[in-house]
Amino acid sequence: MGKVRRVNSYDDVLHGIVELLGAARRASARAVNVVMTTTYWEVGRRIVEFEQGGKQRAGYGDEIVTKLSEDLTARFGRGFGRANLYQMRAFYLAWPALEGAGKKLQTLSGESTGPRFPLPWSHYVTLLAVESEGARAFYEREALAGGWTIRQLKRQVGSQFFERTALSKKKGAMLKKGERAAPGDALSAEEELKDPLLLEFLGLKDEYSESDLEAALIAHLEDFLLELGGDFAFVGRQKRLRIDDVWFRVDLVLYHRRLRCLVIIDLKLGEFSHSDVGQMNVYLNYARRHWTHADENPPVGLILCAGKRKALAEYALQGIENKMLAAEYRVHLPAAKKLEQELQKQRDAIEARQRNDAPSSVVAGGQRKQLRARRPRES
Repeated sequence: MGKVRRVNSYDDVLHGIVELLGAARRASARAVNVVMTTTYWEVGRRIVEFEQGGKQRAGYGDEIVTKLSEDLTARFGRGFGRANLYQMRAFYLAWPALEGAGKKLQTLSGESTGPRFPLPWSHYVTLLAVESEGARAFYEREALAGGWTIRQLKRQVGSQFFERTALSKKKGAMLKKGERAAPGDALSAEEELKDPLLLEFLGLKDEYSESDLEAALIAHLEDFLLELGGDFAFVGRQKRLRIDDVWFRVDLVLYHRRLRCLVIIDLKLGEFSHSDVGQMNVYLNYARRHWTHADENPPVGLILCAGKRKALAEYALQGIENKMLAAEYRVHLPAAKKLEQELQKQRDAIEARQRNDAPSSVVAGGQRKQLRARRPRES
């Protein structure tokens, strides 16, 4: 028989129970994640198979996803927006070889769905943003082997760990170093259970929903920029663009009348990473080719990161080869520091209202102003 641990004090009892409950909560979060990830893969498979089910459905993928999003949101609430469904579709397309491999997941209804996935859904969402298949496979393998949390995975992707390892002459040492977690990588059991993606899947609410917070911040920033000197005009919110077979949505598109250019705004609720710059460059290249008129200047990107501890605003001026024009952009666009302060102030205010049980639909700045100036056109 194993040696029974002697309990010497109340603190020993408390410490042991705390460890037990923490481990149980983590195990619960991981069990739900297995079901959630497999279910989302299955949703993606069914969307793809329906799209491919007949000639009459060819070219109507966008309409199919829109209709599914409306019906599923009506029945299950958050978590089934168009962007979410496109992620599930992309997830199936990126990991199709797993179909039929390994054990299938048996649901409580007795229905057999796709194979079990070893990483949480949030990890796969992050991996889907990695364009290179080789890099994606590398991060998936290392995350699984090293037990990376989502924070560690995002940090490694953002620091281009794959590229740095490929260029290193001491790959073994680099990989060993990459296994070590940074102080901010750890997740508590409560944080694992309060993962917004997991709560959406279960139909539960945290103190605030990420989608609510993001919508409120974008709405406020739209008003803030439109009122800032009158140079901005509204073009679109959640503006769609399609690259190959993947759909994206730009959070906010404005037009700067003095600079005669589009301003592409992308909001992130986490910390800034290099992958955010790469994503913005994709948007700018697309906007330059498809949304910019011949007599207009190249578009400018604005990355806004509303982290819990600090907000960050970063302009992306790639593609603007004219140095005088780039300098003019810097003069007439709002100062990044001013935007950071406004973003942080509004995030704090929204979260304070949520903690006081204010309705989640409240938008910072009171009633939404109907400022919908059209993009100017030359006669």
